[in-house]
Amino acid sequence: QYIPQQETVISDLKQGQWELMISVDASDEERTGDAGVYGRAHSAAVINLDHHATNTMFGNLHLVVPSAVAASEVVYDWLLQFGHTISVPVATALLTGMVTDTMGFRTNHVVPRTLEIAHQLMLAGGPLVDIINRTMVSKPIAHIMLWKHVFQSVEYKDGIASAVVTPDDIKAADLSEMTDAGLVSTLVAADEVMIAVVFKVEPDNKVELSFRSKVGYDVSAVAFALGGGGHKPAAGATVTGTLDEVKARVMPMLQAAIQQGKQASV
Repeated sequence: QYIPQQETVISDLKQGQWELMISVDASDEERTGDAGVYGRAHSAAVINLDHHATNTMFGNLHLVVPSAVAASEVVYDWLLQFGHTISVPVATALLTGMVTDTMGFRTNHVVPRTLEIAHQLMLAGGPLVDIINRTMVSKPIAHIMLWKHVFQSVEYKDGIASAVVTPDDIKAADLSEMTDAGLVSTLVAADEVMIAVVFKVEPDNKVELSFRSKVGYDVSAVAFALGGGGHKPAAGATVTGTLDEVKARVMPMLQAAIQQGKQASV
């Protein structure tokens, strides 16, 4: 909520007609949700601005740059190309995107230019320390209470750690939306864990999946095969089926990803 003009963001569209829609940081149409469906149907043209290698190239114009570490890097270059001044609010928003998409500059696709862009955004007024504290460190107590319930479901076997979040867990933590509160990143931090997955059970016979992996292990291929997308170290998908059905489908795929990672390192 610290990002300037965040109050203008809405999660639902039911009216309006536009000449142009810009879809940002979505590798496929499903990831844009209901608002994306309505926006595409009521826009004369759609720009697809993204950095995922798994992007399906929907829309009319593609600003898809897989070498970029974040969609905000693509936006930054676009603004510079047009000679747009980077104001403090813009710098804050773009730097937030850089921090969150690189998990605090810790992913293996961070390069020197990543830090150069972050430097320029800081010079423009982007509060890096505050952004990291707010997005990577700070948590509401409700998230800690959620972990209290979810940790009971944690399992580990052969380099893979998993956990399950149910609607009852969300209710018990007094939360209103499905989330793992960043638990998947905590699981993959364990020394023995190469890949982590959190199964988030939705009420409509769907399971949302969040994947994380260590360097050398690719979870984006698994996510893409399941209809999702992302990056090698961080990806996700939503799969139709019961929890048991989805687990039976997903776990062998993750085991195969573990073996592929081990073979590639030989």
